[in-house]
Amino acid sequence: MDTIKELFNINFSYIFISVFVILIGIKTTVSLMEWFIEKLGLETKGMRKRKEEHNLLIQTSQNLQSLQEKHTKYEEHSDRRDDEISSDIKKLTHMFLDKEIDDMRWEINNFATQVSEGRPCNKDSFKHCIHVYSKYEKILEENGLENGEVEISMELINEAYKQKLKEGF
Repeated sequence: MDTIKELFNINFSYIFISVFVILIGIKTTVSLMEWFIEKLGLETKGMRKRKEEHNLLIQTSQNLQSLQEKHTKYEEHSDRRDDEISSDIKKLTHMFLDKEIDDMRWEINNFATQVSEGRPCNKDSFKHCIHVYSKYEKILEENGLENGEVEISMELINEAYKQKLKEGF
């Protein structure tokens, strides 16, 4: 029981201060030992670990820089490829448009030839040809092109159609 009473008489503030001073002393001693070991050129486990972490950080930084350069090159290549694809699409669109216009011209001119030769043509053939001509004109207008090739053929077809309508098909 006396030991328990003595325990309550201990001044804990002195113990706390003593432990604090001891910890500071240990920290100072360790720092001095590390400094001394470093001056001698020796390497401790902690120093080796810090060196490895530093090298790892540098390597990671270099890898990130390399990836960024690759990403930039890829973006440039991708942009160039997008431009090439866009150019190819424009070429294909132009080729398709030329083919469509040529097909319509051929169809109109061919029908005009049939009409001028006096071959029999029904009412639906005339309507179809007139519809193709209106599509032809629309395509030319949308693309800023000029006609000039089928106007005479269409005049012939329209005159023949009017004549056929007067005659009563």
